[in-house]
Amino acid sequence: MPLRPAPAPPRRLRNQVALVTGASRGIGLAIARALAAEHCNLILTGRDQSALNKVSRELASAKIKILAHSCDLRDPHSVDHLFRAIRGEFKHLDILINNAGIAHANLTVDNLPLPLWQDVIDTNLTGTFLVTQAALPIMKRGSTIVNNLSIAASRVFTGSAAYIASKHGALGLTNTLREELRPKGIRVIALMPGATDTAIWNTFWPQAPRKKMMSSATIAAVVVNAILLPPNATVETLEILPTAGIL
Repeated sequence: MPLRPAPAPPRRLRNQVALVTGASRGIGLAIARALAAEHCNLILTGRDQSALNKVSRELASAKIKILAHSCDLRDPHSVDHLFRAIRGEFKHLDILINNAGIAHANLTVDNLPLPLWQDVIDTNLTGTFLVTQAALPIMKRGSTIVNNLSIAASRVFTGSAAYIASKHGALGLTNTLREELRPKGIRVIALMPGATDTAIWNTFWPQAPRKKMMSSATIAAVVVNAILLPPNATVETLEILPTAGIL
């Protein structure tokens, strides 16, 4: 008797809509792939439209709706333009992944140029604020916000003052937002991964031991599992570390 093929796994996020910032590479791309595997419709954003188009073509086989729209999260007008496109295409948002972020070269405070400080703060902290503020009017009870903060949100590493300040500030924003949104039934998760093998290490530690790091796919799997918890349960902080510890 011939064996019957195993049934396809259920698409647990079918018909939901997720916005992923910084979606063209690293953890953002991995999360986009993991959400697409759950048949979640996607809005992919970042600064490089051609890179977003490439990701969109890759994920098209999932047969989901995809909107690839470039956005400079530091610019309120660019964020407004993004959300006009989102409202025109989807009307609502179920999942927000605030993932976009940048680092800077290892520089002590006395050598850190003000424009570099401002760029990191504007991208990592103000960008998260602007996107979240724009997203809230189209998010309903049962929605989820995940802010990718990095383990740097609760630790200090010398030579990374702007990055550390932006992540500590983003953790404060995340914790405040969670309390404000509890009555509305919107979950807010602080994602705090340790060393993950992404391109960001090229900026502040090119010689970092990549083989000891986690993969972006590992982080994405944990994020999707947290999103899939029942509406009456949440993970408030996702701290994920390599077994080798803090690098």
